[in-house]
Amino acid sequence: MKKRTILLIGLAAALIGAWGCGKKTLPSAAADAVGMSAERLSRVHEVIKEAIARKELPGAVLLVARKGKVVLREAYGESQWVPEHKPMAAGMIFDLASVTKPVATATSILLLAERGRISLWDRVKMHVPEFAPYVDDWGQSGDDARIWNLLTHTSGLPPYTDAAEAGKKLGSPCATEALVKYIAVLKKTNAPGAEFHYSCLGYITMAHIVKKVSGLSIDAFAEQNIFKPLKMNHTLYKPAPKYPGLCVPTQVVDGKPLIGVVHDPLARLQGGVSGNAGLFSTADDLALFSQMILGKGEWDGVRILAPLTVERMTSIYPRAPYAGRGLGWDLSSVYASNGGDLFGPRSFGHSGYTGTSLWIDPETETVVVFLTNSVHPEDKGEIVPLRSRVANVVAGSIIKK
Repeated sequence: MKKRTILLIGLAAALIGAWGCGKKTLPSAAADAVGMSAERLSRVHEVIKEAIARKELPGAVLLVARKGKVVLREAYGESQWVPEHKPMAAGMIFDLASVTKPVATATSILLLAERGRISLWDRVKMHVPEFAPYVDDWGQSGDDARIWNLLTHTSGLPPYTDAAEAGKKLGSPCATEALVKYIAVLKKTNAPGAEFHYSCLGYITMAHIVKKVSGLSIDAFAEQNIFKPLKMNHTLYKPAPKYPGLCVPTQVVDGKPLIGVVHDPLARLQGGVSGNAGLFSTADDLALFSQMILGKGEWDGVRILAPLTVERMTSIYPRAPYAGRGLGWDLSSVYASNGGDLFGPRSFGHSGYTGTSLWIDPETETVVVFLTNSVHPEDKGEIVPLRSRVANVVAGSIIKK
Protein backbone atom coordinates (compact mmCIF):
# COMPACT_ATOMS: atom_id res chain seq x y z
CA MET A 1 0.00 0.00 0.00
CA LYS A 2 2.83 2.41 0.84
CA LYS A 3 4.54 1.76 -2.52
CA ARG A 4 1.26 2.37 -4.32
CA THR A 5 0.71 5.63 -2.41
CA ILE A 6 4.20 6.87 -3.22
CA LEU A 7 3.70 5.93 -6.87
CA LEU A 8 0.38 7.80 -7.06
CA ILE A 9 1.82 10.89 -5.37
CA GLY A 10 4.78 10.82 -7.73
CA LEU A 11 2.50 10.45 -10.74
CA ALA A 12 0.33 13.35 -9.59
CA ALA A 13 3.39 15.53 -9.05
CA ALA A 14 4.66 14.67 -12.52
CA LEU A 15 1.30 15.51 -14.05
CA ILE A 16 1.18 18.82 -12.20
CA GLY A 17 4.69 19.64 -13.39
CA ALA A 18 3.97 18.74 -17.01
CA TRP A 19 0.66 20.56 -16.90
CA GLY A 20 2.32 23.67 -15.49
CA CYS A 21 4.57 23.94 -18.56
CA GLY A 22 1.68 24.66 -20.89
CA LYS A 23 -0.84 26.49 -18.76
CA LYS A 24 -1.46 30.24 -18.62
CA THR A 25 -0.87 31.97 -15.31
CA LEU A 26 -0.50 35.49 -14.02
CA PRO A 27 3.11 36.67 -13.72
CA SER A 28 4.71 36.66 -10.27
CA ALA A 29 6.31 39.50 -8.34
CA ALA A 30 7.71 40.23 -4.91
CA ALA A 31 5.16 41.66 -2.49
CA ASP A 32 7.02 44.95 -2.06
CA ALA A 33 7.03 45.48 -5.83
CA VAL A 34 3.26 45.94 -5.74
CA GLY A 35 2.95 47.90 -2.51
CA MET A 36 2.57 45.03 -0.06
CA SER A 37 4.59 44.08 3.00
CA ALA A 38 6.05 40.59 2.66
CA GLU A 39 6.48 40.40 6.43
CA ARG A 40 2.86 41.28 7.11
CA LEU A 41 1.62 38.91 4.39
CA SER A 42 3.69 36.03 5.80
CA ARG A 43 1.48 36.06 8.91
CA VAL A 44 -1.13 34.23 6.90
CA HIS A 45 0.95 31.03 6.92
CA GLU A 46 0.68 30.62 10.68
CA VAL A 47 -3.04 31.45 10.63
CA ILE A 48 -3.76 28.68 8.12
CA LYS A 49 -1.40 26.14 9.69
CA GLU A 50 -2.99 26.64 13.11
CA ALA A 51 -6.44 25.96 11.64
CA ILE A 52 -5.15 22.76 10.02
CA ALA A 53 -3.61 21.71 13.33
CA ARG A 54 -7.02 22.18 14.95
CA LYS A 55 -8.45 19.79 12.31
CA GLU A 56 -10.73 22.48 10.91
CA LEU A 57 -9.68 21.47 7.39
CA PRO A 58 -7.23 18.99 5.82
CA GLY A 59 -5.38 21.53 3.69
CA ALA A 60 -5.60 24.60 1.49
CA VAL A 61 -4.22 26.52 -1.45
CA LEU A 62 -3.91 30.28 -1.16
CA LEU A 63 -3.16 32.61 -4.05
CA VAL A 64 -2.84 36.36 -3.56
CA ALA A 65 -2.41 38.73 -6.49
CA ARG A 66 -2.14 42.50 -6.70
CA LYS A 67 -1.92 44.77 -9.72
CA GLY A 68 -1.91 41.73 -12.00
CA LYS A 69 1.00 39.99 -10.25
CA VAL A 70 0.92 36.91 -8.02
CA VAL A 71 2.71 37.65 -4.75
CA LEU A 72 1.81 34.45 -2.92
CA ARG A 73 0.95 30.97 -4.18
CA GLU A 74 1.14 28.38 -1.44
CA ALA A 75 -0.17 24.91 -0.61
CA TYR A 76 -0.81 23.89 3.00
CA GLY A 77 -1.50 20.60 4.74
CA GLU A 78 -2.95 17.61 2.98
CA SER A 79 -5.38 17.12 0.13
CA GLN A 80 -6.75 13.95 1.65
CA TRP A 81 -7.10 12.16 4.97
CA VAL A 82 -9.28 9.23 3.85
CA PRO A 83 -8.63 6.51 2.82
CA GLU A 84 -4.95 7.56 3.05
CA HIS A 85 -3.03 10.76 3.63
CA LYS A 86 -1.81 12.72 0.62
CA PRO A 87 -0.08 16.11 0.44
CA MET A 88 -1.67 19.24 -1.00
CA ALA A 89 -0.18 20.81 -4.14
CA ALA A 90 -0.72 24.36 -5.39
CA GLY A 91 -1.93 23.20 -8.80
CA MET A 92 -4.65 20.83 -7.63
CA ILE A 93 -8.25 21.00 -8.82
CA PHE A 94 -11.01 21.87 -6.33
CA ASP A 95 -14.76 21.42 -6.33
CA LEU A 96 -15.80 25.10 -6.35
CA ALA A 97 -19.37 24.44 -5.17
CA SER A 98 -21.26 27.78 -5.20
CA VAL A 99 -18.37 29.73 -6.70
CA THR A 100 -19.88 28.15 -9.83
CA LYS A 101 -22.69 30.69 -9.56
CA PRO A 102 -20.80 33.88 -10.48
CA VAL A 103 -17.98 32.33 -12.52
CA ALA A 104 -20.05 30.12 -14.82
CA THR A 105 -23.77 30.81 -14.52
CA ALA A 106 -24.09 34.55 -13.90
CA THR A 107 -21.36 35.33 -16.43
CA SER A 108 -23.12 33.18 -19.04
CA ILE A 109 -26.46 34.86 -18.39
CA LEU A 110 -24.91 38.33 -18.69
CA LEU A 111 -23.21 37.33 -21.94
CA LEU A 112 -26.60 36.38 -23.36
CA ALA A 113 -27.97 39.73 -22.19
CA GLU A 114 -25.10 41.56 -23.92
CA ARG A 115 -25.92 39.72 -27.14
CA GLY A 116 -29.58 40.65 -27.02
CA ARG A 117 -30.72 37.07 -26.53
CA ILE A 118 -32.39 37.78 -23.20
CA SER A 119 -33.26 40.73 -20.98
CA LEU A 120 -32.86 40.61 -17.23
CA TRP A 121 -36.39 42.02 -17.10
CA ASP A 122 -37.70 38.88 -18.84
CA ARG A 123 -40.26 37.04 -16.79
CA VAL A 124 -38.85 33.68 -15.77
CA LYS A 125 -41.97 32.02 -17.15
CA MET A 126 -41.06 33.27 -20.64
CA HIS A 127 -38.35 30.63 -20.55
CA VAL A 128 -39.88 28.26 -17.98
CA PRO A 129 -43.66 28.35 -18.57
CA GLU A 130 -44.27 26.20 -15.49
CA PHE A 131 -42.76 28.80 -13.14
CA ALA A 132 -45.51 29.43 -10.58
CA PRO A 133 -45.96 32.81 -8.84
CA TYR A 134 -46.02 33.48 -5.15
CA VAL A 135 -49.47 33.00 -3.60
CA ASP A 136 -50.25 34.85 -0.37
CA ASP A 137 -52.35 33.69 2.59
CA TRP A 138 -55.52 34.98 0.92
CA GLY A 139 -54.89 33.05 -2.27
CA GLN A 140 -53.79 36.09 -4.27
CA SER A 141 -51.00 35.59 -6.80
CA GLY A 142 -48.03 37.95 -6.78
CA ASP A 143 -46.05 39.44 -9.65
CA ASP A 144 -43.98 37.28 -11.94
CA ALA A 145 -40.33 36.80 -11.01
CA ARG A 146 -37.75 38.18 -13.46
CA ILE A 147 -34.30 36.91 -14.39
CA TRP A 148 -32.72 39.64 -12.27
CA ASN A 149 -34.59 38.17 -9.30
CA LEU A 150 -32.87 34.84 -9.92
CA LEU A 151 -29.47 36.53 -10.12
CA THR A 152 -29.95 38.44 -6.85
CA HIS A 153 -31.69 35.62 -4.92
CA THR A 154 -34.91 37.61 -4.63
CA SER A 155 -37.21 35.44 -6.76
CA GLY A 156 -39.12 33.83 -3.90
CA LEU A 157 -37.66 30.39 -4.61
CA PRO A 158 -36.73 28.44 -1.48
CA PRO A 159 -33.02 27.94 -0.80
CA TYR A 160 -32.90 24.25 -1.74
CA THR A 161 -34.92 21.10 -2.25
CA ASP A 162 -34.32 17.51 -1.24
CA ALA A 163 -32.34 15.78 -3.99
CA ALA A 164 -33.35 12.29 -2.91
CA GLU A 165 -37.05 13.15 -3.04
CA ALA A 166 -36.64 14.83 -6.42
CA GLY A 167 -34.75 11.79 -7.68
CA LYS A 168 -37.60 9.48 -6.69
CA LYS A 169 -39.96 11.44 -8.93
CA LEU A 170 -37.60 12.37 -11.76
CA GLY A 171 -35.12 9.50 -11.81
CA SER A 172 -31.43 9.68 -11.00
CA PRO A 173 -29.66 11.07 -12.87
CA CYS A 174 -32.27 13.38 -14.34
CA ALA A 175 -32.28 16.05 -17.02
CA THR A 176 -31.86 19.65 -15.88
CA GLU A 177 -35.06 20.57 -17.72
CA ALA A 178 -37.03 18.04 -15.66
CA LEU A 179 -35.53 19.33 -12.41
CA VAL A 180 -36.28 22.93 -13.37
CA LYS A 181 -39.94 22.05 -14.00
CA TYR A 182 -39.98 20.38 -10.58
CA ILE A 183 -38.44 23.51 -9.00
CA ALA A 184 -40.80 25.83 -10.86
CA VAL A 185 -43.91 24.63 -9.03
CA LEU A 186 -42.40 24.64 -5.54
CA LYS A 187 -44.12 26.98 -3.09
CA LYS A 188 -42.49 30.39 -3.13
CA THR A 189 -41.32 31.95 0.13
CA ASN A 190 -42.34 35.51 -0.76
CA ALA A 191 -43.29 37.80 -3.62
CA PRO A 192 -40.43 38.46 -6.05
CA GLY A 193 -38.27 41.39 -5.04
CA ALA A 194 -39.62 41.46 -1.48
CA GLU A 195 -36.96 39.48 0.37
CA PHE A 196 -33.48 38.02 -0.04
CA HIS A 197 -33.22 34.25 0.34
CA TYR A 198 -30.02 32.70 -0.99
CA SER A 199 -31.22 30.03 -3.41
CA CYS A 200 -29.41 27.35 -5.37
CA LEU A 201 -32.66 26.71 -7.21
CA GLY A 202 -32.60 30.03 -9.03
CA TYR A 203 -29.17 29.26 -10.48
CA ILE A 204 -30.23 25.78 -11.57
CA THR A 205 -33.11 27.50 -13.36
CA MET A 206 -30.74 29.94 -15.08
CA ALA A 207 -28.55 27.10 -16.35
CA HIS A 208 -31.63 25.75 -18.09
CA ILE A 209 -32.35 29.20 -19.55
CA VAL A 210 -28.80 29.33 -20.93
CA LYS A 211 -29.34 26.05 -22.74
CA LYS A 212 -32.82 26.95 -23.97
CA VAL A 213 -31.65 30.27 -25.40
CA SER A 214 -28.18 29.35 -26.68
CA GLY A 215 -28.63 25.68 -27.50
CA LEU A 216 -25.61 24.84 -25.33
CA SER A 217 -25.58 23.33 -21.86
CA ILE A 218 -24.05 25.52 -19.16
CA ASP A 219 -20.76 23.59 -19.20
CA ALA A 220 -20.39 23.86 -22.97
CA PHE A 221 -21.44 27.52 -23.10
CA ALA A 222 -19.07 28.54 -20.31
CA GLU A 223 -16.20 26.56 -21.80
CA GLN A 224 -16.67 28.09 -25.25
CA ASN A 225 -17.30 31.68 -24.16
CA ILE A 226 -15.36 32.10 -20.91
CA PHE A 227 -12.82 29.45 -19.98
CA LYS A 228 -11.27 28.63 -23.35
CA PRO A 229 -10.76 32.28 -24.40
CA LEU A 230 -9.12 33.04 -21.05
CA LYS A 231 -6.99 29.88 -21.27
CA MET A 232 -8.48 28.61 -18.03
CA ASN A 233 -7.44 25.16 -19.18
CA HIS A 234 -8.21 23.37 -15.93
CA THR A 235 -11.62 24.82 -15.21
CA LEU A 236 -14.35 22.37 -16.12
CA TYR A 237 -17.27 20.24 -15.03
CA LYS A 238 -16.83 16.50 -14.35
CA PRO A 239 -13.02 16.42 -14.20
CA ALA A 240 -12.67 12.92 -12.76
CA PRO A 241 -12.10 11.10 -16.08
CA LYS A 242 -9.54 13.65 -17.28
CA TYR A 243 -7.66 14.53 -14.08
CA PRO A 244 -8.27 11.75 -11.53
CA GLY A 245 -4.96 12.27 -9.73
CA LEU A 246 -5.23 16.04 -9.45
CA CYS A 247 -8.69 16.46 -7.94
CA VAL A 248 -8.96 17.27 -4.24
CA PRO A 249 -11.40 14.89 -2.47
CA THR A 250 -14.44 16.19 -0.64
CA GLN A 251 -16.88 14.32 1.58
CA VAL A 252 -16.91 10.56 2.00
CA VAL A 253 -20.19 9.29 0.54
CA ASP A 254 -21.17 5.62 0.64
CA GLY A 255 -17.76 4.76 2.03
CA LYS A 256 -15.66 6.57 -0.59
CA PRO A 257 -14.51 10.19 -0.90
CA LEU A 258 -15.89 12.13 -3.83
CA ILE A 259 -12.91 12.76 -6.12
CA GLY A 260 -13.63 14.82 -9.21
CA VAL A 261 -17.33 14.19 -8.60
CA VAL A 262 -19.42 17.15 -7.50
CA HIS A 263 -20.32 17.32 -3.82
CA ASP A 264 -23.64 19.16 -4.19
CA PRO A 265 -26.55 16.64 -4.21
CA LEU A 266 -28.70 18.51 -6.76
CA ALA A 267 -25.74 18.86 -9.11
CA ARG A 268 -25.01 15.13 -8.74
CA LEU A 269 -28.67 14.43 -9.46
CA GLN A 270 -28.17 16.15 -12.84
CA GLY A 271 -25.09 14.09 -13.64
CA GLY A 272 -22.61 16.69 -12.42
CA VAL A 273 -23.52 19.73 -14.52
CA SER A 274 -25.57 22.43 -12.85
CA GLY A 275 -25.92 26.17 -12.49
CA ASN A 276 -25.56 26.22 -8.72
CA ALA A 277 -22.49 23.98 -8.40
CA GLY A 278 -20.40 21.48 -10.35
CA LEU A 279 -17.54 23.62 -11.61
CA PHE A 280 -13.99 22.56 -10.70
CA SER A 281 -10.93 24.78 -10.98
CA THR A 282 -7.49 25.73 -9.72
CA ALA A 283 -6.25 28.79 -7.87
CA ASP A 284 -4.30 29.95 -10.93
CA ASP A 285 -7.30 29.68 -13.24
CA LEU A 286 -9.48 31.64 -10.83
CA ALA A 287 -6.77 34.30 -10.69
CA LEU A 288 -7.03 34.65 -14.48
CA PHE A 289 -10.80 35.02 -14.27
CA SER A 290 -10.45 37.57 -11.47
CA GLN A 291 -7.98 39.60 -13.47
CA MET A 292 -10.47 39.69 -16.34
CA ILE A 293 -13.06 41.10 -13.93
CA LEU A 294 -10.56 43.67 -12.61
CA GLY A 295 -9.77 44.54 -16.23
CA LYS A 296 -13.44 45.48 -16.74
CA GLY A 297 -14.10 42.39 -18.79
CA GLU A 298 -10.76 42.05 -20.56
CA TRP A 299 -7.48 40.30 -19.88
CA ASP A 300 -4.40 39.75 -22.02
CA GLY A 301 -6.09 41.16 -25.10
CA VAL A 302 -9.17 38.95 -24.74
CA ARG A 303 -12.50 40.63 -23.98
CA ILE A 304 -15.15 38.47 -22.32
CA LEU A 305 -17.56 41.08 -20.93
CA ALA A 306 -18.25 44.75 -21.57
CA PRO A 307 -17.15 47.23 -18.87
CA LEU A 308 -20.75 48.22 -18.12
CA THR A 309 -21.66 44.57 -17.63
CA VAL A 310 -18.88 44.07 -15.11
CA GLU A 311 -19.98 47.22 -13.30
CA ARG A 312 -23.52 45.87 -13.02
CA MET A 313 -22.37 42.45 -11.87
CA THR A 314 -20.11 43.83 -9.15
CA SER A 315 -22.26 46.66 -7.77
CA ILE A 316 -25.26 46.45 -5.45
CA TYR A 317 -28.22 45.91 -7.76
CA PRO A 318 -30.46 48.99 -7.36
CA ARG A 319 -33.75 47.10 -7.58
CA ALA A 320 -32.77 45.00 -4.56
CA PRO A 321 -30.32 46.99 -2.41
CA TYR A 322 -31.39 45.08 0.72
CA ALA A 323 -29.89 41.88 -0.73
CA GLY A 324 -26.32 43.16 -0.68
CA ARG A 325 -25.72 41.47 -4.02
CA GLY A 326 -24.69 42.36 -7.51
CA LEU A 327 -25.67 40.25 -10.50
CA GLY A 328 -24.06 37.02 -9.37
CA TRP A 329 -21.53 38.48 -6.93
CA ASP A 330 -21.79 39.07 -3.19
CA LEU A 331 -20.80 42.46 -1.79
CA SER A 332 -22.37 42.78 1.64
CA SER A 333 -24.92 40.04 2.25
CA VAL A 334 -24.82 37.89 5.37
CA TYR A 335 -22.71 35.41 3.37
CA ALA A 336 -19.91 37.91 2.59
CA SER A 337 -17.67 37.26 5.60
CA ASN A 338 -15.05 35.70 3.30
CA GLY A 339 -14.11 39.27 2.35
CA GLY A 340 -12.97 39.98 5.91
CA ASP A 341 -13.32 43.31 7.68
CA LEU A 342 -10.79 45.59 5.98
CA PHE A 343 -11.41 45.60 2.23
CA GLY A 344 -13.63 48.46 1.06
CA PRO A 345 -17.33 48.53 0.16
CA ARG A 346 -16.64 48.08 -3.56
CA SER A 347 -15.00 44.68 -2.98
CA PHE A 348 -16.92 41.54 -3.88
CA GLY A 349 -16.63 37.79 -4.09
CA HIS A 350 -18.28 34.46 -3.42
CA SER A 351 -17.75 31.33 -1.39
CA GLY A 352 -18.58 27.67 -1.83
CA TYR A 353 -19.89 25.07 0.62
CA THR A 354 -16.95 22.72 0.03
CA GLY A 355 -14.58 25.32 1.48
CA THR A 356 -13.74 27.50 -1.51
CA SER A 357 -13.59 31.29 -1.64
CA LEU A 358 -12.78 34.11 -4.05
CA TRP A 359 -12.59 37.80 -3.10
CA ILE A 360 -11.73 40.73 -5.39
CA ASP A 361 -11.09 44.33 -4.43
CA PRO A 362 -11.05 46.75 -7.40
CA GLU A 363 -9.94 49.68 -5.24
CA THR A 364 -6.60 48.05 -4.38
CA GLU A 365 -6.52 45.69 -7.41
CA THR A 366 -6.22 42.71 -5.07
CA VAL A 367 -7.37 39.12 -5.55
CA VAL A 368 -7.60 36.51 -2.79
CA VAL A 369 -8.22 32.92 -3.92
CA PHE A 370 -8.53 30.60 -0.94
CA LEU A 371 -9.39 27.00 -1.79
CA THR A 372 -9.93 24.27 0.79
CA ASN A 373 -11.82 21.00 1.08
CA SER A 374 -13.12 21.53 4.59
CA VAL A 375 -15.97 19.07 3.99
CA HIS A 376 -13.44 16.21 3.83
CA PRO A 377 -13.96 13.64 5.13
CA GLU A 378 -17.19 13.97 7.12
CA ASP A 379 -18.50 17.50 6.47
CA LYS A 380 -17.50 18.54 9.99
CA GLY A 381 -14.85 21.13 9.13
CA GLU A 382 -15.04 24.81 10.03
CA ILE A 383 -13.97 27.34 7.42
CA VAL A 384 -16.03 30.54 7.78
CA PRO A 385 -13.93 32.27 10.50
CA LEU A 386 -10.66 31.30 8.78
CA ARG A 387 -11.72 32.86 5.47
CA SER A 388 -12.28 36.19 7.16
CA ARG A 389 -8.96 36.06 9.00
CA VAL A 390 -7.07 35.22 5.80
CA ALA A 391 -8.66 38.15 3.99
CA ASN A 392 -7.79 40.47 6.89
CA VAL A 393 -4.12 39.46 6.80
CA VAL A 394 -3.99 40.10 3.04
CA ALA A 395 -5.70 43.48 3.36
CA GLY A 396 -3.43 44.38 6.29
CA SER A 397 -0.36 43.71 4.16
CA ILE A 398 -1.26 46.41 1.63
CA ILE A 399 0.80 49.44 2.66
CA LYS A 400 0.98 51.48 -0.56
CA LYS A 401 -1.60 52.25 -3.20
